[in-house]
Amino acid sequence: MATTEPTPAASHEPLLDVRDLAIELITEHGVVRAVDGVSFSIDSGETVTLIGESGSGKSTTAMGILRLLPEGLAVVSGTARIAGVDTVADPGAMSRILGRKVSLIPQDPMTALSPVHTVGRQLGEAIRLRHPELSRAEARARGVELLAQVRIGKPESRWDAYPHQLSGGMLQRVLIAIALAAEPVLLVADEPTSALDVTVQAGILDLLLELQERTGIGILMITHDLGVARLVSDRIHVMREGRFVESGPVEQVVDAPAEPYTRKLLAAVPVLGPWDEDAPADSVPEEAGR
Repeated sequence: MATTEPTPAASHEPLLDVRDLAIELITEHGVVRAVDGVSFSIDSGETVTLIGESGSGKSTTAMGILRLLPEGLAVVSGTARIAGVDTVADPGAMSRILGRKVSLIPQDPMTALSPVHTVGRQLGEAIRLRHPELSRAEARARGVELLAQVRIGKPESRWDAYPHQLSGGMLQRVLIAIALAAEPVLLVADEPTSALDVTVQAGILDLLLELQERTGIGILMITHDLGVARLVSDRIHVMREGRFVESGPVEQVVDAPAEPYTRKLLAAVPVLGPWDEDAPADSVPEEAGR
């Protein structure tokens, strides 16, 4: 009886596969090695988080992979394969991939969105970049559907709104809708909730997890917030001075960190103490009663 050979495990290729990535920035004070030989990968339906303090190199890593660093001021080496294409060996390939197979959610929606164009125009352009065959009416219908998917109320009326007419949380959802218009396999989220209050932040993270569950996209999350990392990550890479000092599953890194630097990051997270209901009235600051 004939048998079918199983597909070799080696044929599996990650959505993102980064090996020995190094980035040197040319500054007026000399060459700075901002990223020093990092390696990691992301599979479908997986969220990998780069975490570290400001200046650790996590955003530079993401921008280097996407080839969004200034030409002539950044030297990138190593390999970074997105859906099988090495963006380090072929920088021009990024123009064919970005907005199609990979999308970026930037950190600040107020600077990422044009203040003089409506939300609909900016979202419509992203849709027609992916599907140039669509008419304006068809792109609008698709855009309104995307706005509804990211939980923006009354999406038809928001289509003609300008960015300054929407709240920070709504603008971040618009950026997510623009990113999803590309129908990407990989989503790079660079501090997507850092400028939002905790209630809106929780809603955005919940939305990203829901979208991932529905579409199977991989997510590269950049954050300095351990609470965000704990909630969304499958694996975490702790970054310091351009290198990974600790890597592993989220439970291992957050609950049982092996490195002193990771423990210091965890110790820096504020923790609420017990509520003392029996505190004397005169211990309450005078301003609190006003």
